[in-house]
Amino acid sequence: MISVLRFRRGFRFQWEPAQQCHVLLYPEGMVKLNDSAGAILSEVDGQRSVADLISALEQKFPEAGGLKDDVCEFLDHAFSQHWLELS
Repeated sequence: MISVLRFRRGFRFQWEPAQQCHVLLYPEGMVKLNDSAGAILSEVDGQRSVADLISALEQKFPEAGGLKDDVCEFLDHAFSQHWLELS
């Protein structure tokens, strides 16, 4: 079985015009995301595996080269912050 990423209940990812960046909203507040974090989290749709997400990002940003290590490092951080879960 392949695990897919999704946002935990209560978290919402969106573009925030007032902040001019992507943010992660949750009941207790908001996390302002840098461009890289926004690009990674924009691929989280509740249907893609981590491998699919990495592949999509590498196609979107071919000039960046291999992104696996950087994406996995960020996802580890996102999991430790309880923003994401596997289903």
